[in-house]
Amino acid sequence: MTDDSTQATGGAGPSFNILRIYLKDVSFETPNSPAVFAQEFKPEVEMQLNTAVSQIETDVYEMVLTITVTSKEGDKTGFLAEVQQAGIFSISGFSEDQHAHMLGAYCPNTLFPFAREVIANLVIKGGFPQLLLAPVNFDALFAQRQNQVAAQQTEQALQ
Repeated sequence: MTDDSTQATGGAGPSFNILRIYLKDVSFETPNSPAVFAQEFKPEVEMQLNTAVSQIETDVYEMVLTITVTSKEGDKTGFLAEVQQAGIFSISGFSEDQHAHMLGAYCPNTLFPFAREVIANLVIKGGFPQLLLAPVNFDALFAQRQNQVAAQQTEQALQ
């Protein structure tokens, strides 16, 4: 499977390919059921994101995007959904900064719609109203993380 943004340059330039997208792990819990369904439930929803990258071989990487969604009203949990959406990507010919950006922002951005769909389906099948997760700006998150790393390195250099 090849992404439309792939530059077919015969190996003489940057190349990005989606080799596979798959669901690595999924969990859905309703710890307070059936009582949670017997009352009006206006929950607070919290979402946590995490990414992990591992190199499989030269220029081939597995990216795992983990999304955890917790729905609570007060101290009662309505549901807890966790999805690990993964992809295998071929990335070559980019500068070091561009390569880091591809792994830190572009790959998670590619995986997010798949994970969002899985979570939406789990929530509905769990008996709860539809949950539509807002888009995530992975470019901004990547830039924020890069700034934090740079600040830490500067702080360590001054010590």
